[in-house]
Amino acid sequence: MELGICHVVGAGEFCPRGLTPGPGDLVIAADGGFAALEGLGLSPDLVVGDFDSLGHRPDHPHVVALPVEKDDTDMHSAIRLGWERGYRAFRLYGGTGGRIDHTLANIQSLAWLASQRGRGWLVGPDWTATVLSDGGALTLEAGRQGMVSVFCLGDRAEGVDIQGLKYGLSDGVLTADYPLGVSNSFLGGESRVSVRRGKLLVLWYES
Repeated sequence: MELGICHVVGAGEFCPRGLTPGPGDLVIAADGGFAALEGLGLSPDLVVGDFDSLGHRPDHPHVVALPVEKDDTDMHSAIRLGWERGYRAFRLYGGTGGRIDHTLANIQSLAWLASQRGRGWLVGPDWTATVLSDGGALTLEAGRQGMVSVFCLGDRAEGVDIQGLKYGLSDGVLTADYPLGVSNSFLGGESRVSVRRGKLLVLWYES
């Protein structure tokens, strides 16, 4: 069976938009994300974590217990496990809200995936974010409304092209110390963002 999307559910603010696992998909609960999935009547394929958020080791046949003191977050550990199983597309849920340091850590996980030539999407309550890296591109289909922002991750992003949005850019440069790409707008048609060198965080609001 062809591999699909690895859905990782964490213990943060949970919006299940797009959480409709299909054939070939993998669902991983990261710590307290197990309770969020239980609330939806969904059983994960794998449960990962130190279970400080959940408060107990879940009764599940496939549990990877992690130490409390470790370098990776539970979410990033879950992403690595999905990667080791061959998945290259990831949707992260329950990765925002609450502690902002964990939200930032999950954005760094998106950057890690982009560096490995994978793709991750962080699903917020009314927005979605992804990271592009070194030749990466993102096309968003026509019909979208609302705001979209593009930020430089790292010191500098070169060869930035923004097409189909209110404010375009051709072979531009974005830097980490100036938010030039904030608060752009969809125009109703297809839009595209790409970067030749460096990393971009692209965040858009779901209407």
